[in-house]
Amino acid sequence: MSLNDWADDVVVGELQDGPALGEDLTELRRRIERDPPKAPHIVLDMSRISYLNSSNIAQLLRLRRHAVSSHRSLRICAVSDDVWSVMLATGLDKVFHFNDDVSTALAAVRLGL
Repeated sequence: MSLNDWADDVVVGELQDGPALGEDLTELRRRIERDPPKAPHIVLDMSRISYLNSSNIAQLLRLRRHAVSSHRSLRICAVSDDVWSVMLATGLDKVFHFNDDVSTALAAVRLGL
């Protein structure tokens, strides 16, 4: 994964498939936990993710919980059809905020949507 500080208060995570996905999501959660008042908004670029397992879903939910408790937004973007079908089947399409691409997600964060 690549964590890119897009601004002082926004991080874009370019996630990768495989075991690294879990490690990347944990690192993002720890970043929020370190200093909740200064935690960044998070945009997750999932364009390179082809599947999610139950552990990944649990980590996404934990990351969301920490973001919400820190009054930060979490946007997921560039989701493949396979991952989108998992989101729909699990009802996560109603839990997370989704955007088509990183630019749109960043604009939504800036506008406070």
